Amino acid sequence: MTQNTELAIAMDWGGTWARAAVIDRGGEILWQSRAANALGAASARLLADARFLLEEAISWCGERPVAGLGIAVAGPVDAETGVLHEPPNLRPLDGVSLKDLWQPLIGAPVWVGNDANMAALGEFYHGAGRDLSQEGEEGRPPRTLVYLTVSTGIGGGVVSRGDIFLGSRGLAGEVGHMSIDWSPGAPPCQCGSKGCLEALASGTAIAVAARDRLAGREWPGSTIAAGRADAITSESVFQAASLGDALALSILEEVVQALSVGLGNVLHLYNPDLVVLGGGVTTGFVQLGLLPRIESLTRERAMTRLHNDFRLLPAKLGDAAGLVGAATQVWQGLGPGP
Repeated sequence: MTQNTELAIAMDWGGTWARAAVIDRGGEILWQSRAANALGAASARLLADARFLLEEAISWCGERPVAGLGIAVAGPVDAETGVLHEPPNLRPLDGVSLKDLWQPLIGAPVWVGNDANMAALGEFYHGAGRDLSQEGEEGRPPRTLVYLTVSTGIGGGVVSRGDIFLGSRGLAGEVGHMSIDWSPGAPPCQCGSKGCLEALASGTAIAVAARDRLAGREWPGSTIAAGRADAITSESVFQAASLGDALALSILEEVVQALSVGLGNVLHLYNPDLVVLGGGVTTGFVQLGLLPRIESLTRERAMTRLHNDFRLLPAKLGDAAGLVGAATQVWQGLGPGP
């Protein structure tokens, strides 16, 4: 079997979609499909729908052997056992071991990890990290990459010297739940704490801030108010900001400030040479040209020149990062190809 014939099956299982793909050692997606998670479904339905996707992937592989299955899942997961622990968007699967469940189906080893960790691994080897290593004569792979997905929530993953930094139980890198506001009025977070980065700088936080400000009737001329209050999303705030809406620009400036505080903490905790931002909110930042400001404010918080020795780049792989990273975990687990 040569490297070109080796195939890995990858799954990226979020709160809205379950996606499966067949990926080779080079990180190329050869086939992929997805299915929406049934709202309010019990565990049996969720698992049956995901199993159908995996069976499709196995069928596509035909006679070519499957080297392994890598699964990226939204929420806390024990990387050794594959057991999910209170996944916020897949609550019925709490306590389920995806490794034990699907290893007999695949007939090959199974690796399970948090989706942000998997996305970090994908970006390190096949996305922004690979681009950095190919830059001119001085290009080299990053030593430490920190990936933040800024979307509905905020997740994080750390890759150091080519390996995911997991912590003792695979739960390291939850940068969205560092506290950056400890005032009495700090906004609550879905994790149960208050003042988390996620509660201040995520897509959900942006929408909540817009609804709260409009409810106070202090911004009657805002274009965000054109629709129903319950229909306001982070996308509508970014759209209004692109048109020069003062309220939208004010909200995003606060988000940029909060994110730079969080990234400053990341610099001091992990000392990365590459920080990669992904997710839908990051797409909005890029479109409005806000990434340079985020980087500048982050650098102002760096303790030393050595902490400032980093690059801030947008994610390269988009929503495929989790899939590519899950497959990369398979290849890492199996070792070099023949």
